[in-house]
Amino acid sequence: MKAYWVKTHRIIKKLFSNYIWDIPNHENKVYLTFDDGPTPEITQWVLNQLNQYNAKATFFCIGKNIVAYPGIFDQIIEKGHGIGNHTHNHLNGWKTTTDEYLENIETCKNTISNLNSEISILKSKIFRPPYGKIKAAQAKKLRQQGYKIIMWDVLSADFDQSISKEECLNNVLSSTKSGSVIVFHDSLKAFKNLEYTLPKVLQYLTENNFSFGIIK
Repeated sequence: MKAYWVKTHRIIKKLFSNYIWDIPNHENKVYLTFDDGPTPEITQWVLNQLNQYNAKATFFCIGKNIVAYPGIFDQIIEKGHGIGNHTHNHLNGWKTTTDEYLENIETCKNTISNLNSEISILKSKIFRPPYGKIKAAQAKKLRQQGYKIIMWDVLSADFDQSISKEECLNNVLSSTKSGSVIVFHDSLKAFKNLEYTLPKVLQYLTENNFSFGIIK
């Protein structure tokens, strides 16, 4: 099954080469990412876990959650982590018109800029499509606006409540390599698996001399 996934993922990356799936480097660096926050208590818990290992990450935030919890959003920035755009309302690009999708992303961008003037437009121009679903026309328009579309090569599937916490951990440890972009979710739905997996991933990566990068 793993060999099948590796082959399939290689094909997908080739077909959608304009998206960023991983970030190859010679520093044994990996990129932890967290989608769907900020979320009360859970995002703070994630920040505490990262702090224990002096690990940095990139948080792809939903605009409406930033509006609802600006204090938590500020904590992410104060801890020196990266910020990315995840739309304002967690829209599925496949089910949304291009104009509506782009407008929703713009709303999220403005929310980020208005709440924290220290985040420049350029620094906030990384985008991850919710569900990984985005139309070619939407992606083209975003790239024309200067966005980098960030996907992943390691999916923890922490949001999947049908898998065990051990399976979630294995999803990460069995696939991570230098340059990997790893997806977690700082959300209520994901927390059962995340609470078990993240500390063990941080310990494993640190003990195996990986470093932690921020996506820019």
